[in-house]
Formats: sequence, structure tokens, C-alpha cells
Amino acid sequence: MKVNGALHEIDLEPRVSLLDALRDHLQLTGTKKGCDQGTCGACTVWVEGRRVLACLTLAVVCEGQEVTTIEGIAPDGGLHPMQRAFIEHDAFQCGYCTSGQIMSAVALLDEGNAATDDDIAEHMSGNLCRCAAYPNIRAAIREVRDAGLETSGRG
Repeated sequence: MKVNGALHEIDLEPRVSLLDALRDHLQLTGTKKGCDQGTCGACTVWVEGRRVLACLTLAVVCEGQEVTTIEGIAPDGGLHPMQRAFIEHDAFQCGYCTSGQIMSAVALLDEGNAATDDDIAEHMSGNLCRCAAYPNIRAAIREVRDAGLETSGRG
């Protein structure tokens, strides 16, 4: 499996989720385990450029595919424009959902689904924030959208 541009050979049981493979076998702990049922979005990553819930995706189906996690979205170890906007707009409180929110927010802009606040809310609805930082999350997404900052990097 190729994760964040690096090839990894991992010997896993067929029932291991992508989330557990990332966290437990590759020590990429930025992707969070929230509900482990696919309802909160904290585990959002990209597989071949598409957002997926890592808790519901078997690692074995990602064999030979490019997986991108929060650790791999910014070049040269810096911050991605969306990460900077989240900080600037205080778009997190406890921070637990933040990695999944950012992964979805970047995908949302790349997909062209952020024309209005209603669009943003609709297309981010799979990512829950128990601290209710939604207005700040939308503000961060709007800032990156309106600045026309390069968000791509997906597959």
C-alpha cells in the first residue's frame, strides 16, 4: 500500500480496517477513531483521491492504491492552506474531529461543492464536530475557497 507517497508492505489479517492499519501498524495517528461505525467522519482519509471512512474500509482493498492521511496533505512538512485557515479561524476546540474535517474540506473544494454555506454544510455533513465549531469550519473553508488557494494534492 502506498501511504502519503511512501510504499509500505504490511502483513495484515483480511479483516483489519484501514484505520487500524494506519494507526496501529504505520503509527500514523493523525487519523482518529471516533465512532468506529462510519457516522462521525473523524477517520476520513483519501484513497485514490476520493474521501473514504477508514473505519469502514478494509485495508486489504487498498492494496496497490494511494492512501493520503492528514500527515501527507502538505508538501515539505509545512501546513496545507486548509490547516492554516483552520488555525486562523479557530475551527476546532477539542481537535478530535479536526483531521477528518480538514481532509473532507480539501476534498470538498476539489470537488467544486463549496459555492454556498448551504453547499458546504451539506457536503460536510458526514463530519461531526461535537464541540459545534461549524461556523468557524465554514469560515475556514470559505477563506481557502475565496483566496483561490491550491488545495489539490488528491490522487
